[in-house]
Amino acid sequence: MVEQKKQSVLFQHGTLSLLVPGLFEGTMTVGELLQHGNYGIGTVQDFNGELVVLDGHAYQVVESGAVNELTAEQSVPFASVHFDDPVAETELTNLNKAELERYLLQNYPYRNVFFAVKIVGEFAHMHTRVVEEQQKPYPSLTEATKTQPKFNQDNIHGTLIGYYAPELFQGVAVSGYHVHFLSDDHKTIGGHILDYQLKKGQVSIQPFATLEQHFPLENQAFRDQNFEYDGMSQSINQAEK
Repeated sequence: MVEQKKQSVLFQHGTLSLLVPGLFEGTMTVGELLQHGNYGIGTVQDFNGELVVLDGHAYQVVESGAVNELTAEQSVPFASVHFDDPVAETELTNLNKAELERYLLQNYPYRNVFFAVKIVGEFAHMHTRVVEEQQKPYPSLTEATKTQPKFNQDNIHGTLIGYYAPELFQGVAVSGYHVHFLSDDHKTIGGHILDYQLKKGQVSIQPFATLEQHFPLENQAFRDQNFEYDGMSQSINQAEK
């Protein structure tokens, strides 16, 4: 059993909003990130693909669809992690993404807090996308996500991991659900989930009493950036679809 203090903390390095103007520089090493959690999601240095953290290992799904395990020295501009210790688990069958997400909000009292979602099981269909690597000078999030390779796979077993954030926290994170996937073989399919059809899976949720927000204080680009709220939410939602 993970100690109560760690169990109830969601650790986040950077914010989703810092990606909006194109702050894609890695500002925390993977090794340091994994000290704060063994499951989570994010992106990688240069906006190079989708980060999926499972069982203490950090995986990078790149634009070709290939999956790499990241080394401790590689870095991330934005990521969220936690120590997996769910408070509720249930087996669900034959639900799509929208149906399952509604089910969780209707059956558990966590609409106004951050909570982790994990599904381990068989998916009749999985539909993902992956952001492409960017080069300096970095473009904005809107420009960087105009082209996003998409992937589809039927009858695949794997793990969905991600978070729900209350609407109040749009910009800190993505309001609503933000989930990633990785197949069990760590090569067939992964990335940011656009949609899925769950055939049968073990669904677990873990609410957090504390959000530990870590800022890239040593990064000059972050310190100098003049963030503008207007248009931020629209840019985030456009990029996440």
